[in-house]
Amino acid sequence: MAQNRPETDLVLPCRDEAAALRELLPRVPAELSVIVVDNGSTDGTADVARELGARVVSESRPGYGAAVHAGLLAATAPYVVVMDGDGSFDPVDTLPLVDTIRRDEADLALGCRRPVTPGAQPWHARLGNRIVLSALRRRTGLRVRDIAPLRAARREALLGLGVEDRRSGYPVELLDRAARAGWRVHEVDVDYHPRAAGTRSKVSGSVLGSLRAAYDFWRVLA
Repeated sequence: MAQNRPETDLVLPCRDEAAALRELLPRVPAELSVIVVDNGSTDGTADVARELGARVVSESRPGYGAAVHAGLLAATAPYVVVMDGDGSFDPVDTLPLVDTIRRDEADLALGCRRPVTPGAQPWHARLGNRIVLSALRRRTGLRVRDIAPLRAARREALLGLGVEDRRSGYPVELLDRAARAGWRVHEVDVDYHPRAAGTRSKVSGSVLGSLRAAYDFWRVLA
């Protein structure tokens, strides 16, 4: 049966996302094998993930980058997709990103968030996103429209970039390193929904959270 194992692992970094996972995991396409990285949850996230058939990895170090890196290390498929586990993305939208990588049309495929409602992405998060991407463009010449919490690549290549940040700066450092390595980067518009009820963003859920993330972004670009 090994030959039937999906060629793509879907890594979901999660902290207190039990409510979102109950809706999200049943909608994951069969082409994806799910790895939920439990990053210190207290709401039963790991139990919900196991009940719904996901593989669970625990990462005790707090931070988005730590959770993503743990998921990449645990993954075994040749392709990997990283997606927030808060219900803001439809997992079906990951498939075109993976197909772009499989066809060797890009080295990194990014989902550019397209909010479906005005409140899906708070103003302070949008502003911070634009400022950081402008700095990244000046630094590397890379022209992208989002820091891309949804992304696909070959697993070994992604690990080979050597991204070191283990906090919120991880996606910015990844883009910086990919640009400097000459990677072909491709963006696809994807719908961005409000987070699932009962969950709260550790970054964009408050102005303070966004400021902390902005500090991490600037730190990796310094």
